[in-house]
Amino acid sequence: MSIDVGGTFTDLMVDDPGNAATMFKSPTTYPDPLGGILGAVELAADARGVSVRDLLAQTEILFHSTTRAINAVVTGTAARTALLVTEGHPDILLIREGGRTDPFNYRNAYPAPYIPRSLTFEIPERIWADGRVHAPLDEVAALATIEQLKVKKVEAVAVSLIWSIVNPRHEQRLGEMLEEHLPGVPYTLSHQLNPTVREYRRTSSCAIDASLKPIMSDYLRALKQRLEERGLAGQIFAVTSQGGLVDVSDLAERPILALNSGPAMAPVAGRHFAELEGASTAIVTDAGGTTYDVSLVKDGALPWTRETWLGPIYQGNLTGFPSVDVKSVGAGGGSIARVDSAGLLHVGPESAGSTPGPVCYGRGGTRPTVTDAAVALGYIDPAFFLGGQMSLALQAARDAIQADVAGPLGLSIEEAALSILDLTTEGMVNAIEDITVKQGIDPQETVMIGGGGAAGINAVLIARRLRCDTIIFPDVGAALSAAGAMMSELSTEYSQIGFMKTTAFDAARANAIIAELIGRAQAFFDKAGPGARDQRIDLAIEARYPSQVWEIEVPLRGARFDTEEDVAALIADFHARHTDLFSFRDDGDAVEIMSWRALARCRLSDAKAIRLGDEGQGIGALSHRRMFFRETGMVDAPAYRLEQLPADTEVHGPAIVDSNFTTIVINPGARAVRRPGGHLVVQGAAEERT
Repeated sequence: MSIDVGGTFTDLMVDDPGNAATMFKSPTTYPDPLGGILGAVELAADARGVSVRDLLAQTEILFHSTTRAINAVVTGTAARTALLVTEGHPDILLIREGGRTDPFNYRNAYPAPYIPRSLTFEIPERIWADGRVHAPLDEVAALATIEQLKVKKVEAVAVSLIWSIVNPRHEQRLGEMLEEHLPGVPYTLSHQLNPTVREYRRTSSCAIDASLKPIMSDYLRALKQRLEERGLAGQIFAVTSQGGLVDVSDLAERPILALNSGPAMAPVAGRHFAELEGASTAIVTDAGGTTYDVSLVKDGALPWTRETWLGPIYQGNLTGFPSVDVKSVGAGGGSIARVDSAGLLHVGPESAGSTPGPVCYGRGGTRPTVTDAAVALGYIDPAFFLGGQMSLALQAARDAIQADVAGPLGLSIEEAALSILDLTTEGMVNAIEDITVKQGIDPQETVMIGGGGAAGINAVLIARRLRCDTIIFPDVGAALSAAGAMMSELSTEYSQIGFMKTTAFDAARANAIIAELIGRAQAFFDKAGPGARDQRIDLAIEARYPSQVWEIEVPLRGARFDTEEDVAALIADFHARHTDLFSFRDDGDAVEIMSWRALARCRLSDAKAIRLGDEGQGIGALSHRRMFFRETGMVDAPAYRLEQLPADTEVHGPAIVDSNFTTIVINPGARAVRRPGGHLVVQGAAEERT
């Protein structure tokens, strides 16, 4: 079972080995998302004709992703957190690493640190870069600081001391003192969480992680307790922003891993469906009710970044952790359309969410959204939304568009609705161009994966703007992230600082570091239990040329260095990797190794591919309905059911392909075919080239 809590809907995927998977959606509930989770579970139980207790009792593994952590950071509702730093270094979070997007605009305020100076405390101590103790830890002063933390009623503590990654003795002792004198208050030690040499990244990740511990611990504890009370006997694993899975107890210890966890799963699933069509490069989109998430799978590899900012680049806060690179824009089914005082149309980033939701939901919404536009154009069947779970108010949607958009712009309701879709499309195209055209990737040489419940509304329009010929709509696409979690692996990464130059390579020390990392990875497999299969440990170094500022990651061929040839192979691999990234190499220079990494991965299920069942084979369209397209005006167009569409049957636009959870618009001039694997491929989506 896989649950993805989104901004508008909570998606649930149930995979029963030997049978087709089933998918359910329930509105996300605020402020307690557990209501939406239990609502989705109840839908699944009703569909199977069993009680919630029986369904949960049969569940061996539950995968879960949530926006709880990212929402706490963005809205400023994380815990009141103190930061303990080495004396003389209180401004790590304030100075940052530099960088401005608009360097000559001095009207932009300098960004505030994640933890204010009023909650930053200097601890007398100092470790040298080689691990020697320059100034011992002043425990009397540290104890006095802890007393101040009590007075200031802090809820969490981040500890980040200079060069603790080389000698963690002082950080460890502060941790012991916090446990003794500040019991019950969670803390994070930077050398344990993120052992990197860069002070800002290490301190920023430490501060964010500590601030999330109270809220995420409470949430995960409540999630586990309430599901177990309802009958869950299996394990609960949480999705991470690194595209993997961890036990919920591990996530409570490192909640920073939950940031952007849901969107990270879409590329995992998207890669699988691209491979089914023989494509190695894919634009993966996930269009939900609140955001439009895009990522690029190139040569079958997930996109990675170490530059993950919470908020605008340089103005927000850097997580300091590698993660799956997913770009998000405020455009989705719930994005609100409005006309400003100058007569310009805007769509998003403000969203109606699930409460009150779009006007057509009939839950109190009064401002028109993208979903309302799709309903007004006839693309979404008001009587078959979410497979008939909800009926939509068509006239209310039309009235809202007339009042807020069509009237002010002097357009018909249909023309106004098309304008809303056009502007939404433009924002989505810009997001895709950022990860393709601006990085040297031609969209014409890719396929697009249409994921998310709102993807099908304008995917063909997006593809035409990009001149991308093929769009793949997985049958599980409406819950692409939930499906990706089932296809993902249980994983965690271990790292250790170990500086050495290849001109003075210490094989014994290198082998000792690697052996320790492998031992930690093996302990991770042991904790995963006997069901852990396909165990794999990927070893790598982070290295650079002398005087370079940034390191690059280079995989290791083996787990030991026994001969000079092994070291020579490592050097050659570094030069080759540097050439791939930067188009040049310096064969005559030494290589400086900064850190060593081990990525432990294993599988908990055989669900490498998820697909839904069919509802019998249909012939032709199930119905016709009135739809409006710019090319044809108002027209009677056929509407097919995806689950009943025979394999290899072509559908020519204008047409609609409905499923229980999404609507796929086949615009005039496009054609679609359903593959035997269950997914729909829209071909000829691009305009004729001149």
